[in-house]
Amino acid sequence: VALKRMLNFNVPPVKNGTGEPVWKVLIYDRFGQDIISPLLSVKELRDMGITLHLLLHSDRDAIPDVPAVYFVMPTEENIDRMCQDLRNQLYESYYLNFISAISRSKLEDIANAAIGANAVTQVAKVFDQYLNFITLEDDMFVLCNQNKELVSYRAINRPDITDTEMETIMDTIVDSLFCFFVTLGAIPIIRCSRGTAAEMVAVKLDKKLRENLRDARNSLFTGDALGAGQFSFQRPLLVLVDRNIDLATPLHHTWTYQALVHDVLDFHLNRVNLEESTGMESTPAGARPKKKNKKSYDLTTSDKFWQKHKGSPFPEVAESVQQELESYRAQEDEVKRLKSIMGIEGEDEGAISMLSDNTAKLTSAVSSLPELLEKKRLIDLHTNVATAVLEHIKSRKLDVYFEYEEKIMSKSTLDKSLLDMISDPDAGTPEDKMRLFLIYYISSAQAPSEIDLEQYKKALMDAGCNLAPLTYIKQWKAFTKMASAPTSYGNATPKPLGLFSRVMNTGSQFVMEGVKNLVLKQQNLPVTRILDNLMEMKSNPETDDYRYFDPKMLRGSDSSVPRNKNPFQEAIVFVVGGGNYIEYQNLIDYIK
Repeated sequence: VALKRMLNFNVPPVKNGTGEPVWKVLIYDRFGQDIISPLLSVKELRDMGITLHLLLHSDRDAIPDVPAVYFVMPTEENIDRMCQDLRNQLYESYYLNFISAISRSKLEDIANAAIGANAVTQVAKVFDQYLNFITLEDDMFVLCNQNKELVSYRAINRPDITDTEMETIMDTIVDSLFCFFVTLGAIPIIRCSRGTAAEMVAVKLDKKLRENLRDARNSLFTGDALGAGQFSFQRPLLVLVDRNIDLATPLHHTWTYQALVHDVLDFHLNRVNLEESTGMESTPAGARPKKKNKKSYDLTTSDKFWQKHKGSPFPEVAESVQQELESYRAQEDEVKRLKSIMGIEGEDEGAISMLSDNTAKLTSAVSSLPELLEKKRLIDLHTNVATAVLEHIKSRKLDVYFEYEEKIMSKSTLDKSLLDMISDPDAGTPEDKMRLFLIYYISSAQAPSEIDLEQYKKALMDAGCNLAPLTYIKQWKAFTKMASAPTSYGNATPKPLGLFSRVMNTGSQFVMEGVKNLVLKQQNLPVTRILDNLMEMKSNPETDDYRYFDPKMLRGSDSSVPRNKNPFQEAIVFVVGGGNYIEYQNLIDYIK
């Protein structure tokens, strides 16, 4: 909503469809591009009057009779380039939108350039949009994509980090979270774990919200803000969790569709990039190997199949794609059959008019054609994506890894020794083996003895693993208080259902032989459990000492005694150091 409003020169778009939109140019930087691209397609932009969308730092020609909407971060180089645009009189008028708030001094730089270029009247509006976060789903956002390594787990937990670097990282995270709440139009109640990076974020965010509320005239949370009234009765809960409370989950191999796509394919900002395999046909000797085509697909909220199945276990997805394909083929045959009854294989028009009783049938078939084509596009898309995922599962035995790790994490008996898994040359990449071993190391109540550890290390080395992560996790385990009581993951192990009959029959697109049909048992991961305790006001040693911040309270006193005794209706969970699709899916299942 906020983006559409911005593209409409910062007035809410009017509903009545009178005439054309105003044609305009959109100029963004990489940050702006990342925010817009998961949300608005090129077609949607065009419907809103955007004829051209260009990167700020590309060579742009002057288009003197068109207004330009800028959507950029207020960085030094961006500001310089905008001033240059003003001096070169590129556009008719300039609507400057900053993703994050611009400082006074930089605003003055633009003003000076505008005066110098005699273009003051052309700068129509300057806005801080507070949109410095990326929305990937209706219920999921990430902070950034461009320099995500700057706010990554590694950046925050580096042993040699300086205080100033840490401050910068925390400020970056807080800026994005602040933007998120401005856009939501709600002031959260903040809970966080003590003594962690999450606590630093909470303190800074509380301060920033507080300062904004104190300046009543310019507060971003009063008046006709976008989200006003959306959460008027109830304020949302913001749970800030530190990644260190649970390092096993992000290492865990995945089994649901979206998490698998993210884990094994190249999946960023809802777009998956695949290399098309050219099939198995043998190339004649001496011929150059065929070049692989790269294809990219957008997995969006409008993709019904994706929305329905992104949280399903993989074998179920394969089965559903197959079912969709069969129902599509039936429909397609029906259209063909009607055509042949009607003799429309290039017959003259006269024959058609006589067959009026079939007309109704044909009309319905023709009217469902666009729908049919869209269905076909989605089926092809998911056939390709699921096939690519399946290749990884089979070549790396990911089903075996997933099942084995679930057993480790739920302390079940293991049917096969860890050493065998690591030494099996056919199972997984060195990274897969390292992930498995780290999960074992993190989850075990007593660390393995030195003798055992040496044996594991040797096996890992022989498998080609880099042991640096193990060194880090060893130190981490020694440091964290959690080490005394490893996080419990419940005791549900996935149940193999026997393989799907349908997917096994030879007519299927997917050769699932040998892949275990594992079904997930519902259990809450640590992040979900923490949320559950805090939302439902349950007393639990895990969360009882979480700090409590209410930016609306005048006294800045931190009482960890929640004043609000009622359970919360809305919550935002943010993991400092990075969440993942497993946890996202787990939270969604918990809500259901």
